[in-house]
Amino acid sequence: MKRSQIALAIACALSAPLFAAAPAADEPIEVIRPPQNINLGMVELGKKLYFDPRLSKSGFISCNSCHNLSMGGTDNIPTSIGDKWQQGPINAPTVLNSSLNVAQFWDGRAADLKAQAGGPIANPGEMGFTHTLAVNVLESIPGYVREFAQVFGSGKIDIEQVTSAIAEFEKTLVTPNSRFDQWLLGKADALTAQEQVGYQLFKSSGCVACHNGAAVGGNSFQKMGVVEPYKATSPAEGRSAVTGQDIDRFSFKVPTLRNVEMTYPYFHDGAANTLTEAVDIMGRLQLGRTFNAEENASIVAFLKTLTGDQPSFTLPILAPSSDSTPRPKPF
Repeated sequence: MKRSQIALAIACALSAPLFAAAPAADEPIEVIRPPQNINLGMVELGKKLYFDPRLSKSGFISCNSCHNLSMGGTDNIPTSIGDKWQQGPINAPTVLNSSLNVAQFWDGRAADLKAQAGGPIANPGEMGFTHTLAVNVLESIPGYVREFAQVFGSGKIDIEQVTSAIAEFEKTLVTPNSRFDQWLLGKADALTAQEQVGYQLFKSSGCVACHNGAAVGGNSFQKMGVVEPYKATSPAEGRSAVTGQDIDRFSFKVPTLRNVEMTYPYFHDGAANTLTEAVDIMGRLQLGRTFNAEENASIVAFLKTLTGDQPSFTLPILAPSSDSTPRPKPF
C-alpha cells in the first residue's frame, strides 16, 4: 500500500467512524479464550511452585525470575541470568499463552508445558538444581507435603507431580479481551483507523503466514533469515539441535505476538530493542519488504492492540522451610 493510500484510508475512517470496518469471518487471527477443564487445586499448588525460589540451588531463582508475570511473562533482558550469574544463550520467551504453542522452548525440544517445566530446574545454567534435590526440598516442608497429598492423593512427592502442577498453573496464564479480540468479536470502534491500516498491512505483506491463530504465532517453526541472512548474537542454532538436520539450522519456533509490546527485546537472541526495529528487520529478512516509516508505525500500532488482560491473582504465601530443609548454596 502506497503512502497516499494509507493517508486516504486513515482520513476516510476518521471522517466516518460509524462505518469502521468489521472483521471478516475468515480472519487468520483467532480470539483468545479462557482455559477449560482446569484442576483448581493443582493450579494453586503450581502457583506456589512457580514463585518458589527454593527450587533453585541458590534459593534465589524461581520460574517467575525469567518469566515475570508483572512484565508480560518474560524478563525484558536480551538473555536471562541464571545460577552463579551465568548469562543464558537465548531470550526467555513469554509464558503468557504458552499453552497454545505447538511445542515449548525456541527449538521445540519440549512437547508440552509439563515437559518444559522440569527443564530449567535441572539446567546448570538456569536454576542449577537437580530434580532429586528439588523434590528433597519440597519433602522437607510440611506445608508442601500436606498440599501435595491433598492434590495428588499420595504422601510421596515426585518430579512428575511438580511439573504437572506448574504446567496446570501455566495453562491459566492466558490474556483474553485485547482490543483486537474485541474488534474480532464485532466491536468496530475497538481499533483506531491507523491500527486497522496496520492490520491490513500485516495481512497483505505476508506476516500472517507465520503469525496466525489464537496466539498470533507459536504454531510453527520457521527459518530466521529467509530473504537475507540474520546476523545472530546468540550461538543457538534452533530446531537443528533437536532434529540433527542441517536443513533446520536457524529454524526457530515462531513467537506469539500476543502482548508483544510488553515482551521486548525481540527475537531468539533479544537483539531488537523496539517493535519499530523488529518490524523493520522482519520485513526485510523474512518478506523482502522495506516498510517506510508510516507503514512501520501503523503495523506497530496494530501490534499494540494485541495486549490482553494480564493474569491477576493473590500472590501466594509459601509454606516456611523446616529445620531439616536443605539451605541454599548460592556460591
